[in-house]
Amino acid sequence: MTSPTPFLGARIVDLTTPLSPTTPVVPVPAPFAPTAGLTFTPVSDFDEHGPGWSWSDITLGEHAGTHVDAPRHWISGRDGRSVDQIPPDRLVGPVAVLDRTAAVDENPGYLVTVADLEDWEAEHGRMQPGTWLLVRTGWSARGEDPERFLNDNVWPGLTLKAAKWLAAHPHLSGLGVEAIGIDGLGRTEADDAEDDPGAFGPGHYYLLGSDKYGLTSLRNLDALPAAGAWIVVAPLPLVGGTAGPARVFAFVPDGGEPE
Repeated sequence: MTSPTPFLGARIVDLTTPLSPTTPVVPVPAPFAPTAGLTFTPVSDFDEHGPGWSWSDITLGEHAGTHVDAPRHWISGRDGRSVDQIPPDRLVGPVAVLDRTAAVDENPGYLVTVADLEDWEAEHGRMQPGTWLLVRTGWSARGEDPERFLNDNVWPGLTLKAAKWLAAHPHLSGLGVEAIGIDGLGRTEADDAEDDPGAFGPGHYYLLGSDKYGLTSLRNLDALPAAGAWIVVAPLPLVGGTAGPARVFAFVPDGGEPE
């Protein structure tokens, strides 16, 4: 959703997926334990339990809906920051939008490559300090259909080499995606050595292990230019949290139209 009223000379674009009890969470196979989605338990609703007010209790997994992965979510970052410890200046910054929609149309399990990343910088310049790289894939069009969104556990991700490239980038704050996680499952890429500790979940392993952050289930990336927008990522500051459900906005300057 785009705000019709300019703010400080910019359009405001909401990049957040609305969160409801039907919002899917990452499917985890047995014997591993899944996280919870959203559930509401009414406390009062203008009734005998509270005649003048309505409110509910909620149960919500840290990793449900649009959320920020903190370093301590993954074993490589287990001694790193929890979500409440992420500095505010790492949650606001320039946006780089990498458009791989056509590639994902052909291959829903497409993995972003180093060549994709280098091509973006060759065209748009070196990513600025504090940049959030957002990968546009068109996946959010599946967001109202949980079955298509999960797609039998096939969605876009990163190659191992691309994850290492991003982890080593001195200007990157985080990676944002439209899919349910920053990593695709079912890896078959030839450059992904099976004995590499990050072969399963390379984005999680290398980015979170390098004090960079993941941002999932984004929408409206088609309203952003490849460069020139700014992002505000606002997760719940859960003390000790491995993630925080978030509201995410982009500010697009006048004239910063999508390509």
